[in-house]
Parts: sequence; C-alpha cells; structure tokens
Amino acid sequence: MSPSREQRIREVIRRSQPDLTVVLENVHDPLNISAVMRSCDAVGVREIFVVYTERFLQQRHLKLGKKTSGGAFKWIDVYVFEDLQECFRRVRERYGRILTTHLGEKSPSLYDLDLTQPTALVFGNEDEGLSSEAVALADGNFIIPHEGFTESLNISVACAVSLFEARRQRALAGYYSDRPRLTPEQQEQLFQRWKNMLTGKAWPRRHAIPISKDAPPLLPVYLQREEYIPGHNPKSPNNPLTKFNL
Repeated sequence: MSPSREQRIREVIRRSQPDLTVVLENVHDPLNISAVMRSCDAVGVREIFVVYTERFLQQRHLKLGKKTSGGAFKWIDVYVFEDLQECFRRVRERYGRILTTHLGEKSPSLYDLDLTQPTALVFGNEDEGLSSEAVALADGNFIIPHEGFTESLNISVACAVSLFEARRQRALAGYYSDRPRLTPEQQEQLFQRWKNMLTGKAWPRRHAIPISKDAPPLLPVYLQREEYIPGHNPKSPNNPLTKFNL
C-alpha cells in the first residue's frame, strides 16, 4: 500500500460516523440499494440494515449495480433480516433512536431534527413506502418538505437528502474534523481490518450478512471478524436470505 493510499484510507476512517445508519424495508430495486450505499459511504456511514418481510419478495439473488454503487460495498457492512422486529431490536441496541419517513404521519421536518445524535433513518419500498408496523416500532417520524406537486421522492434521493442534512449538522459540530466519532484506537482497528481486506488476508465484503434471531451480537464496524462469504463460512446458513454481488 502506497503512503498516499494509506493516508487517504486513514482520513476516510477518521471521518466515519459509527452512530449514523440507514435501514431499508422491502426495497426491491437493487439500483436503489446501490445508490443508498453510495450516499452512505459519502457521509461516512459504515453499515446498513436491509429487511425483507413480504413473502412475494423472494428475490434471493439480488445484484447490486456496479456502476451505481461505485465500489462502495466493500467499505460498508450490509446486514439483511427477514424479521422486522428483530432488525429494529438490533438497530436500537446499536443506535438508540430510530426515525421513519412516512408521509401519512403529521411529523416534524427533516430540518428540525437534531441529527448529531446517534440515529438510524428508515426508508420504505418504492411502491408503498414504510409498513405501519415499522412506523409503530420507531421512536419518531419525519418528513422531507416538498414545495411542488410531487408527493414523494425516490427512495434513494430521499435517503441522500436526509443523510446530507445529517452531514451538514455533524460537520458544524466538528464530527468530520476535530471531534471524530471513532477513538484513535478504534480508527487503528478499522484500518487494520480494511488493510487485511485489501491485501487478501480477509475476505472482501461483497455479500450481505443474513441475521436470524439466534445470530450472535453484531460486532462493531471497526473490529476484525471472519468475513461472511456464502459457501466459505461453515457457521453460516446454506441458503442465505439475500445475496448481493458487485
């Protein structure tokens, strides 16, 4: 690894936001998922959660669009669930506050939220938005103000708008400069994890990780772990919920 490459990776790690994440419910267009991941990487989000609860969404071989994701997948952990309550339980353990984006609710504007707090932002599918169960399980709901005739934004656009508002607030709070969210020790651990991935000492993260109710606790993003690769991890289910390929 060249010195300039190492410096770039360390700078990206220093600006990471381990207390900000995205949850996607029943988003079935792989290009939308890819676009969301690209936005996540741009603001320093290092893991996302994808949940499929509808039986007709038996798309067990979704593929991410390489041109859209821009190679972001290897820098982001993707956890996939079939149980919404289990997904929210794990996300709340990690991030505390879960906020949904549902148009049917009388809710505060995105721009009135304090997004410097640990937060998980939940976005629904392209046709029906979020389920009533997801809205009920969340800690609050917000809307993105619209001034025209369009009632809603594309899910990937709505996610990008929300994430970059969070980035604006966090930049003002110094989270990208003098108040990094990872400690120096955590930054070094994440650097070693990524270095192992890049040098072939660990499997590259190109597959989503299926999480069931009896799965062990999720490791912090900066800790080294046995990367999940279908067919290579003996502890993993033989038939993963969803498979993403770059």
